[in-house]
Amino acid sequence: MPTASPRIAVIGAGMGGLAVAATLRKFGFEVAVYEQAARFTRIGAGIQMMPNSMKVLRGIGAEARLRERAFQPTSHLNRDAYTGEVMRELPMPEEAFGAPYLCMHRADLHDALLSTLPPEIIHLDRKLVGVEQGAGGVTLAFADGGRATADAVVASDGIHSLVRELVVGPDQPIHKGRIAYRAVFDAARLGGFDIGPSRTKWWGRDRHIVIYYTARDRSELYFVTSVPEPADWLTPESWSAKGDVTELRAAYDDFHEDVRRVLAACPDCHKWAILEREPLPRWSDGRVALLGDACHPMTPYMAQGAATSIEDAAVLARCLADVRGEDIEGAFRRYEAHRKPRVSRIQAISSANTWMKGGSDDTGWLYGYDAWNADLDRPGASGAPPQARAA
Repeated sequence: MPTASPRIAVIGAGMGGLAVAATLRKFGFEVAVYEQAARFTRIGAGIQMMPNSMKVLRGIGAEARLRERAFQPTSHLNRDAYTGEVMRELPMPEEAFGAPYLCMHRADLHDALLSTLPPEIIHLDRKLVGVEQGAGGVTLAFADGGRATADAVVASDGIHSLVRELVVGPDQPIHKGRIAYRAVFDAARLGGFDIGPSRTKWWGRDRHIVIYYTARDRSELYFVTSVPEPADWLTPESWSAKGDVTELRAAYDDFHEDVRRVLAACPDCHKWAILEREPLPRWSDGRVALLGDACHPMTPYMAQGAATSIEDAAVLARCLADVRGEDIEGAFRRYEAHRKPRVSRIQAISSANTWMKGGSDDTGWLYGYDAWNADLDRPGASGAPPQARAA
């Protein structure tokens, strides 16, 4: 435990920002979270929390709340989009990887993370416009004219991170000609049809769709797709752009009848361009460090975007705790050295969209990872426990 209580400012109150606030507080740090939104809203999207991220959520006290609401699939099921043939199934019992695999609404995960923090440390409607480092720490400037100081800053301000631009300079997203549709809706619209106990990915020739329940009682379900579309169709990297459900159904009109039944029941959808970025040369500058999408954005194909942000949170907090607030810059470098090999590997596999399509993937290195106990002086790409490697 640190002997002092360095003040850490967290930029962004998304999944990664709230997670790192909670992990830092676990080690005794004084934390303030600054979020540009004026209020939190229930954006219609599902999210998967794998055993690797659930271990972190367990450690900060969020697991029980999630279990009350979330759906627990029995397996990752991969099926041929046209025949329905099972291509691969990976059972996901808790004992295999040391924690459960849960599917939920993003808002339920956000609420669970919020529940681990005192409300007075969350500062809404604080849009960051500047960061200045000096001998006494770091000063933050906000659009409303306000200022704040801290001993260090952790920026989890997402794909459009202002802090990333300050650390490594501006960059441009890469569009590889794919878009995604997504929707959450009431399962009663399926008229009694049950999509099954698994999270199912239906693999087509040039597109796919992932379908799963987001509620423990199977009252709500979610799907997300990946479809080729010309690169001249772009939206900002946003979850709120509306899509055309008729176009969506047409894009999957030759898929298995189970998929068509889900899409026929869908009342509306959202649509966004799947954009990527090259790995960053560094994740920190002095006493300012990046976390999650701000430093390693990735495609959604492995369901590891938020999960790796949550892993980051535990590792970063451990690195800071080990130096007791004395060598913050060194702690940030150690955090990057441990995390970068792992997330770079996940980024590459996710970009290729091959995860579990065949039968040869070793899943233990991914799902068996434990951010609370991983060796911080070794790269974190592997190191799964024996039972996970054998699963």
